[in-house]
Amino acid sequence: MSGQQPGRDGSPQVFQPLAGDDPTTIAGYRLAAKLGAGGMGKVYLSYTPGGRPVAIKVIRPEFGEDAEFRRRFTQEVQSAQRVQGLFTAPVIDADTNAAQPWLATAYVPGPSLADAVVEHGALPVDAVLLLIAGMAEALHVIHGAGIVHRDLKPSNVLLAADGPRVIDFGIAYAADATSLTGSGVTIGTPSFMAPEQAAGRRVTPATDIFALGQVAAYACTGAPAFGEGTSHGVLYRIVHEEPDLSGIPERLTELVTRCLAKDPEARPSVAEVIALCQAANAETVLRRPEDWLPAPVAADITVRAAAPAPVQTPPPPPSSAPTVAAYSPTAPVAPATPPPGYGPPQPQQPYPTPPPAATPSPAHAQAHHYAPTQFPAQPPRVPQPQGPQQPYPGWPGHPAAQPPRSQSRRGAIAVVAAVVVAVGGVVAYSALKENQQQTQGSGSSQGKDKSGGGASGDAKPGAKADPTPTEHKGINLTAGYHLTLGDDDVRPQQGEDGGYELSYDTGAYLDAETSDGNMVLLDPGQEGSLATCRAETRFAKNIYLNKISKGRQICVTTGTGHMGLVTVQGFSPEGSPSKYLTLDVTVWRNAIGSRSGS
Repeated sequence: MSGQQPGRDGSPQVFQPLAGDDPTTIAGYRLAAKLGAGGMGKVYLSYTPGGRPVAIKVIRPEFGEDAEFRRRFTQEVQSAQRVQGLFTAPVIDADTNAAQPWLATAYVPGPSLADAVVEHGALPVDAVLLLIAGMAEALHVIHGAGIVHRDLKPSNVLLAADGPRVIDFGIAYAADATSLTGSGVTIGTPSFMAPEQAAGRRVTPATDIFALGQVAAYACTGAPAFGEGTSHGVLYRIVHEEPDLSGIPERLTELVTRCLAKDPEARPSVAEVIALCQAANAETVLRRPEDWLPAPVAADITVRAAAPAPVQTPPPPPSSAPTVAAYSPTAPVAPATPPPGYGPPQPQQPYPTPPPAATPSPAHAQAHHYAPTQFPAQPPRVPQPQGPQQPYPGWPGHPAAQPPRSQSRRGAIAVVAAVVVAVGGVVAYSALKENQQQTQGSGSSQGKDKSGGGASGDAKPGAKADPTPTEHKGINLTAGYHLTLGDDDVRPQQGEDGGYELSYDTGAYLDAETSDGNMVLLDPGQEGSLATCRAETRFAKNIYLNKISKGRQICVTTGTGHMGLVTVQGFSPEGSPSKYLTLDVTVWRNAIGSRSGS
C-alpha cells in the first residue's frame, strides 16, 4: 500500500481529487487529495499546520474489525515510530484504535520504483547500485527497531531526488494470519516473497534480503526474477526453482545471486550487501543526489515536487461527507481543523460541557493525546465525570469536582435546609452534618476510589489514611517476565500477555497488562510520590525502553487498586546473555480501591 503516487492515466494532474465516498478530515487533518489505494486501504494527502505535506493511510474497515489485526497493527506502528533513517519515510502520527486505523508518514514527492520502471524502463547499473545501497541502509534501521518488512517490493520503494525511501515496513505483519487472509484479501506480492515466507515458515531479517535481491533484479531488467503469472505458480517457482538471471548485468550478478539463496543462512547481511555494492562500483554512496537517476525519472520527480498544492477541503458541515476521526467509545470527535502540532488536539484544551441528559453521555468519558513523534499504545484516560452537566475537575476555569451524593441524600439535605430556614433548627442541621461526615469517612470502595485517586489528591475529612508503602529494591526484571504488585514478595515471574500488572515485553517495552491498569512516565525532575501518581493522568498502556533512561520514574496503577512507583536503576550490559532492567519498586496497596468492585 504505497499510495504516494497517483495512477498512470496519461493526465498531467499529479493529485487525485477526493471522491464522494472519501472522508474530508481524519482526526483533525484536513484532506487535500487522494494519493492512491492498495489492498489494505487508501492514502490521502494532507498538511501539517506548518505546511509540510503528509501521507495519511487509512486502513480498510474490514481489517479494523479484526482483533488480531488491530493488536499486530498497534505493535508494528509503535515499532515503526522508532525508525528514523535517511532512506525511510518516518511515521509521524497514528491512531491504531480508531474505527478505521490510520497512520501518517512524511510525504515523498516521487514515483515508486514500480511506476518508474513501467514508465521509463529498467534502471542503469550505477543507479541500481545506489538504489540497493540506500535500501540496505533503510533495512539496517528497520531491522534495528525489531521489524521485518515482509513486503519489500518495487511499489514500496519511492524514488526521491536524494535517494530511495522504503515505506510500509511492518504493516504486512498486521494483516498476516488474520481472518481476512482467507477471505479473498491478498496481502503482499507473490513475485517478491521469500521461499520461507511462501511456505509459511518463520520470517526473519534474511527474508527482506531475499526481497532486496528480487527488487534489484526487477530494477535492472524490468521483470521479476521468478516470472509472472498466477500466485500459486510464482510461489512454487520461488520455493522449488531457480530464478532467471540471464538478463542481470555482470556487475550485479554476485549481489543478486547471493541475495536469492534459498537458505536464509546463506544470504548476505545488510552490511555485506552494502559491501557488495561498493565492490561493484566505488560510487555507491549517494553523494550526488541531483543525478543519481536517469534524466526521465528525475524529470518526473521535478514535476511532482513542483505540482501546485491542492486546496484543502473546508471543514465539513454535520451532514456532509463522512469523516474518519480518532475513535474511542468515550472520546469526542476531533475538530475538523488541526490545532498547533500534528493531528488531534492536546488534552489540556478545556473540555466541553455535555448537554443535559438523564444519564452521562459516553462521548465525554476520555480524551485523546497525540504528539507528532510519540504514540501511545492506548488513548490516555481521565477520570469519569460525575454527571452530564459537571465538567472535569482540573480543567481550566473549573473547580475540582466534589464527591457524588445520592438523590436521597440531596433530598434529605434540602429538607433539613428548609427546616433550618423556617424554624432555625441549627441543632438538627449540625447533627445531620456530623452524621454526613462520618458516613463519608466509612463509605464504599467506589467512594474511596473517587477521593483517593482524584486529580487533587487532597485528603477529605474522615477519609482513610494513605497506605504504608512497601519497598522492593534491586529487582532484575528480565524480558518475558512480569511483576504482580499485590504480592507480598514482589519478584519477577515468567510470562507476559496474561493479565499481569506489569511486564517487560520482549518487544522492548514495559506493559501495563491488566485491562484497567495504566502507567505514567514522570518527567525528569518530577517528584515520585503517591500524591503525584494519583494526580497524573498522562496514561499509557506501554512505554518503550528508548523513552526511558536511568533514574526515570514510572507510576503504575493496577486494576486491583494498587499503585506503584518504579524507578529505573539500570539496564543489562551489552554482553549479558539476557535482557533485563534493574528496578526499585515502591507499592501502595489498596491506594485507590479495587476498580473491579466499583
